[in-house]
Amino acid sequence: MNQEYKGYNGTIVLTDQAVIIKRGLKGFLLGGGTLRGDKTIPYSSIVAIQLKKAGMVAGYLQLTLKGGSEAKGGLFQSAGDENSINFHSWGDNNKKFEEAKKLIEEKISNASKPQTNPLDDIEKLSDLKNKGIITQEEFDQKKKQILGL
Repeated sequence: MNQEYKGYNGTIVLTDQAVIIKRGLKGFLLGGGTLRGDKTIPYSSIVAIQLKKAGMVAGYLQLTLKGGSEAKGGLFQSAGDENSINFHSWGDNNKKFEEAKKLIEEKISNASKPQTNPLDDIEKLSDLKNKGIITQEEFDQKKKQILGL
């Protein structure tokens, strides 16, 4: 899934596993000389996402991380926050960054769902079958579904 959303102090790249915040020379210069290099943030580390739409002033998309401290001073502090991307209202930037926020929220939701082991699920089904709660046919059907067959 690599999707890019370009702001004026960097670019957010959404992959299947993480958000990558890329900073080039513009990010370094517009971030007050402190923002440099790329930062990869797994979706499982993101606890919140804030979007401030651009209007008369620039907007920003800010990620809050587990154990991290985001800039709380709005637009001016977000420019130097390593977990924020700032953007202007030109073109369809508001729409693009709304889309990015939605996709990140979906990934956060999926990352927070407990992962189950298919073998554990089949073992539970087997117990239900052995207790007579489900039939052999139901067991076979559900087993194929769990294994993706």
